[in-house]
Amino acid sequence: MAYRGCDLILSCHEAEKDHAKWLETRNAGIGGSDASVIVGLNPYKSPYQLWLEKTGQAEAPDLSGNQYIYWGHKNEANIADWFQEDTGKKVRKLGTLRSRAHPFMLANVDRVVVGENAGLEIKTAGVSQYKKWQDDDVPDSYYCQCLHYMAVTGADAWYIAVLLGGNEAIWKKIDRNEDDINVLVEVEKDFWNHVQLRTPPALDGSESCAAALREKYHDSKGIEIPLEDKYDKLIDEINQDTETINKLRENIQFRKNQLMDAMGTAERAVTANHKITWKAGKPRETVSLSKIKKGNADIYEMLKSKNLISIAEASRILRIR
Repeated sequence: MAYRGCDLILSCHEAEKDHAKWLETRNAGIGGSDASVIVGLNPYKSPYQLWLEKTGQAEAPDLSGNQYIYWGHKNEANIADWFQEDTGKKVRKLGTLRSRAHPFMLANVDRVVVGENAGLEIKTAGVSQYKKWQDDDVPDSYYCQCLHYMAVTGADAWYIAVLLGGNEAIWKKIDRNEDDINVLVEVEKDFWNHVQLRTPPALDGSESCAAALREKYHDSKGIEIPLEDKYDKLIDEINQDTETINKLRENIQFRKNQLMDAMGTAERAVTANHKITWKAGKPRETVSLSKIKKGNADIYEMLKSKNLISIAEASRILRIR
């Protein structure tokens, strides 16, 4: 792959030799995995959480113990070899690239395709993700990642190979789309401007955003402050939405109750379009730690000393009256 408007700033050898240097380089700009977060298409992280990380106000979660990450890394070379065998193309490692036009845009690419102005992104996924890869579909977050790499490198296309369920591999080709790339670059540029000015991006309704706020404002000061009238309107909207959700839950349960009544003692039922099961789950054992602590303090302390009891740190709870 030719270098069109980008520079190699960290080789694979340097990254493998100095992990701290790789992390430092990664945090100095926007990488491919950040792209879907910034455009709001990542189900696991919000733009606000990413902004906290990029401004040094929060640390990125340690994923070293994540089994999906571990096996994804372990299988990367095998998937790359399969891609070469299946396509007849040759790929090689490169390193981290930086855009000359937009120096905040970085690309830590998995592989580049030899003799072709293209790259290769490598993924692993569970069988539950199979539907997302059917036909010509590519998950939105990965599409954004490949667009980002094409924006940085000037590549004409980006291949993506995925191992599904540990035993089925497929690959797809994503052609360069200038309109989508231009939109992505502008959104990333706006986000990086927020990072440089240390002004937060807009909040959203994700759990990631809520977790980031809980972490940022973890320690309360025990004071009371007045809020503007607009927050009364916001609370009214919360109450209205809560009432709607509760009504929907009641409606759903009403329909489930009708199904249960129709099935009676049957464990399975069928309709023209659906299969329904109503079975007893496995017995569940529960332990009352409060009773153990009260009646058997020595046993409680022994379990605690062996890390069989963990105590989660208390977090603030938002209540509205």
